[in-house]
Amino acid sequence: MFATNPDALLITLYLMAVTFFVVALIYSSVGMGGGSSYTALMAIFGINILAVPLISLILNLMVTSVGSYNFIRNNHGRFRLILPFLFSSIPMAYLGGSLEIPAQLFYWVLLISLIFVATRIYLWKSVSINLNLSSKEKLIISMIVGSLLGLIAGIVGIGGGIYLVPLIIVLGLGSEKEAAACGAIFIWLNSLSGLASRIQFNQINIIEYWPLLPAVLVGGMIGSYMGSFRFSSKKIDQILGLVVVVASVLLVKKIIF
Repeated sequence: MFATNPDALLITLYLMAVTFFVVALIYSSVGMGGGSSYTALMAIFGINILAVPLISLILNLMVTSVGSYNFIRNNHGRFRLILPFLFSSIPMAYLGGSLEIPAQLFYWVLLISLIFVATRIYLWKSVSINLNLSSKEKLIISMIVGSLLGLIAGIVGIGGGIYLVPLIIVLGLGSEKEAAACGAIFIWLNSLSGLASRIQFNQINIIEYWPLLPAVLVGGMIGSYMGSFRFSSKKIDQILGLVVVVASVLLVKKIIF
């Protein structure tokens, strides 16, 4: 754990819970679990590096369980679009969950993930690439991308949707709502696969972090409902961009200092 004083520990956990509620609300509105920001924030708060991916995967599961349901029931899910990614990503997520990487490398992978999202929001928002690919070529590309994202998801505990959602939009494979639905399903299944592997290789008492669980569950319920029924894509991106930039700055500070 990251503190020896029980009172200080509880205060820190409650502060994290409030922060995670906001993160879950924002990320779930665009079909993401929030794993990248959970992981970055836990690293900033000083939680044991071995516990971070496992906790993040559990939180991802909780948020995207609700998110998947809300986006699917509003008819945004396209299983034909998501299946090739899932086929290759799930076993790779399990493999990634069995690996341990040095803390410094772990932080850099996180930072790159956050920078990728910020770049998509502020620079790639209007970018779209129309690829004239055959069905076979699309299948091959989807499986290659899925395997890479699954591996990263298992190692870092970020779900992988943080990459998949913008890729679907940029490549013109689906609408923003469809991308969000695919992202939620993708994160849920890969988080489950990575978590199954983490539980075998890492013994972490998740009960110690219990305030985080209801916080992300409630945030995910509100955010995914608002994202699938209420929020505009522009409003969601503005809020998400701010969260990502703040988390990136804090993580850079931790890496350097």
